[in-house]
Amino acid sequence: MANRLQYEKSPYLLQHKDNPVDWYPWGEEAFAKAKQEDKPIFLSVGYSTCHWCHVLAHESFEDDEVASFLNEHYVSIKVDREERPDIDSVYMKVCQMMTGQGGWPLSIFMTPDKVPFYAGTYFPRESKYGMPGFMDVITQLHQKYKQDHERITEVTQSVTDALAKTVSAKSEHRLTKDMTDKAFKQLGNRFDAVNGGFSSAPKFPAPHQLLYLLRYHYFTGNTAARKMVEHTLDAMAAGGIYDHVGFGFARYSTDEKWLVPHFEKMLYDNALLLMAYTEGYQVTKNERYKTVSEQIISFVMREMRSPGGGFYSAIDADSEGVEGKYYVWDYDEVMQILGEQRGNLYTTVYGITPRGNFEGKNIPNLLQTDFQAVASDNDLTTTELLEELEKARKQLLDAREKRVYPHVDDKVLTSWNAMMIAALAKAGSAFNEPAYTDTAKETMAFVERNLIQDDRLMARYRDGDVRFNGYLDDYAFLIWSYIELYEATFSVSYLEKARSMASRMIDLFWDDEEGGFFFSGQDSEQLLTREKEVYDGALPSGNSVAAAVLTKLGHLTGETDYLDKLDEMYYAFYDDVRQATAASTHFIQSLLLSENPAKEVVVIGGPDPFTAELQQTFLPDVALLAGDDTEKLAAAAPFTSSYRKLDGQTTVYVCENFTCHQPTTDMETAKVLIWNDQSE
Repeated sequence: MANRLQYEKSPYLLQHKDNPVDWYPWGEEAFAKAKQEDKPIFLSVGYSTCHWCHVLAHESFEDDEVASFLNEHYVSIKVDREERPDIDSVYMKVCQMMTGQGGWPLSIFMTPDKVPFYAGTYFPRESKYGMPGFMDVITQLHQKYKQDHERITEVTQSVTDALAKTVSAKSEHRLTKDMTDKAFKQLGNRFDAVNGGFSSAPKFPAPHQLLYLLRYHYFTGNTAARKMVEHTLDAMAAGGIYDHVGFGFARYSTDEKWLVPHFEKMLYDNALLLMAYTEGYQVTKNERYKTVSEQIISFVMREMRSPGGGFYSAIDADSEGVEGKYYVWDYDEVMQILGEQRGNLYTTVYGITPRGNFEGKNIPNLLQTDFQAVASDNDLTTTELLEELEKARKQLLDAREKRVYPHVDDKVLTSWNAMMIAALAKAGSAFNEPAYTDTAKETMAFVERNLIQDDRLMARYRDGDVRFNGYLDDYAFLIWSYIELYEATFSVSYLEKARSMASRMIDLFWDDEEGGFFFSGQDSEQLLTREKEVYDGALPSGNSVAAAVLTKLGHLTGETDYLDKLDEMYYAFYDDVRQATAASTHFIQSLLLSENPAKEVVVIGGPDPFTAELQQTFLPDVALLAGDDTEKLAAAAPFTSSYRKLDGQTTVYVCENFTCHQPTTDMETAKVLIWNDQSE
């Protein structure tokens, strides 16, 4: 018989609806039962494309003995971390404090008052790998809960006290420009000069660090920052973390060389990597980065786009219960599909061998490839070789699509869709490709149509069902996407919506006492603590993105209130950022923008080759406004109210930190004022 999760919409919760465990969704029913029966709560947090979540479920949650014990002695609650990142964030912090590490599946044992007394991640069914078995854990913890109330009270009190200390208080000191150098140095010290990236195995893409380094290079001229970005972009695009057959990036590499991915694909990774490769192209004009950007878009449009216009959340690593089965290849299989001549070319270029490079199978990669040498050895030009390889890729993709496709988490998350909108708009501008901008606009229309209810942004849409008040990330990331869409289209409505959304974000999330933004809104469920995070994880924190968009809005609109809030954040997060500067690179990005001279460029006149050139150029210090309707423009950016065309010609106004040069109708003069020797 299916449990209560059968009535939920989350793909992750629905994966557990047929477990013999009597699961409850997070809610009052579960907590009331725990209090009434004086039972501890077992809280299990995961997500539908999480490999180890699947393993724990198969070993323990599908096991009748485990289920029987849980059902008799606990109240068991399942939470999808992607739907309820507020719950996940609080209890993950507890797990990290208690054990020194975290991850998913997250396993929390807590009192009916929601206070944890034990935390962990994956537990095997029986004790192994130096880890206690899940059955032993739940048996011993239940005994502790029933027989040692004093100890349980002691632990829960220490957890409550520790959580209270984690909420950052405003400092007397303010973050300054020197933190931008500190972040660069810390990244430089961590940089893997051989393989690229900023850690050993497992290695995550962390594209927000690359976005920071591109800006650091822009403002300082430091070539080492740029080289770190190029090396990392090159290595990731060559490695097995990149799907060379169907495109798109996997979540991370299990080794330091980017060869063996954890095969799951996340929307947010591909959105941020699209942004990183697009900006990488703008800075370097390396055609490979443009190609990878276009391929990422091709992948998400083919495999992650919903018919309604939103983007799905993730694609599982597992197929038919085996990690990576959908993506890996036998040497003989490749040769049979491609034939001898094309097969020899493809296997040579992509490192496919009879022995394999992953558990006897092959992950296509370009880590050891010299295209010119292969072309020469086969009496081909490089162009002819690439044409043959593209034909081979299409043949392999056709063959792969006949395999059993991995599970897709098809819920639409506001924050992750907002990142993809921002990235598509950026790519549309940078590559002068209206189709990308149109897709961004369509996805934004989907979000506006489905995920804003009674002026409240919501977090999740699936199958017509909209739930959960939006979090800080949803608001901050959506403002980001509105700004990118404005800069791609010069449609004033996007700028006005960005301003409106920023007002709502401040009303709902701003900490009036200490500064900075809370993760959940004042109208949302109150948990053990109200989180306020500045550190970036796999994606930038809500406060990091909020700081960046407030900076941009301040310069686009001329309204200094945004910059005043930003300044308060420099006090609010001083201690956190000073202690781990490179852990907040996206937040430090706002320091680069606010502590260096910024330019406001207003083009009165229709879009033309001049504005297109600005859009295609990497100019992070330029806030660009353009339009023919000066009245409309002034409504969103009041400082432009007196701007007019001169002599009926397109006129450019260039200001630096709100101090303006003489307007000009001469585009070459305007370029000199804007570029200031930044162009190459």
